[in-house]
Amino acid sequence: MAKGFVHTVYKRDSWLNELEDGDELPGTFASKEEAVAAGRERAIRDRTEHVIHKMGGEFEERNSYGNDPRGSG
Repeated sequence: MAKGFVHTVYKRDSWLNELEDGDELPGTFASKEEAVAAGRERAIRDRTEHVIHKMGGEFEERNSYGNDPRGSG
């Protein structure tokens, strides 16, 4: 189970995925699309949020893959 959300970020001239606690997940990617796909798979598996960042670190998109609150009615 993930220790927080999965973040897709650009660091050290490549794209990678890391957990909210700062632990980097295995693998670096030449393209953002590859990193996003891998991050999405991990977030789905861990039933958590996937947060995608722009190259400069700014927030771009967030997707939820589990544990969402249910509507009241």
